[in-house]
Amino acid sequence: MVKVGLTGGIGAGKSEVSRLLASYGAVIVDADKIAREVVEPGTPGLAAVVEEFGDGVLAPDGSLDRPKLGGIVFADPEKLKALNAIVHPLVGARSAELEAAAGPEAVVVHDVPLLTENGLAPLYDLVVVVDAAPQTQLDRLVRLRGMAEDEAKSRMAAQATREQRLAVADLVIDNNGPLEALEPQVRAVWERLRSA
Repeated sequence: MVKVGLTGGIGAGKSEVSRLLASYGAVIVDADKIAREVVEPGTPGLAAVVEEFGDGVLAPDGSLDRPKLGGIVFADPEKLKALNAIVHPLVGARSAELEAAAGPEAVVVHDVPLLTENGLAPLYDLVVVVDAAPQTQLDRLVRLRGMAEDEAKSRMAAQATREQRLAVADLVIDNNGPLEALEPQVRAVWERLRSA
């Protein structure tokens, strides 16, 4: 088994790289997806989040109001730390289960947005960073995701810097260009991972 950490700043294109790697046969362990699962209604994770942040973070249907919670935590580093202390151990446990089920010959790609911030690089055989210039990230967040520029900048500022991410990278995928330029790079990285 080859354990790969895949990361990149918000808007860098990590999700597209993850999708391509899955299409080649990688087993994807998506930390964001798991982070949503561990706070679904009825879970201990959601109960802990409500205990920490109050009922105001719930939507009318009892699910987590992610935009409301995001507005709280991305504006306050201490609140973000409190949220991470609840969610990260739950995500780690579920990720380990999925990895164990993958089998000995698998290339397991852990799609982890906050890999750099949380010092997780040593957990993986290789770290792949999807890199894009901050201006490219900002443009994608505003133009493609419809975020307000202030919110996009706030989310970017809450993450590691580009330099910090590149410092932990074993392989870098440059995603400043168009989508067509991405696939050949991801294919080359896949070939490296299969022979690792």
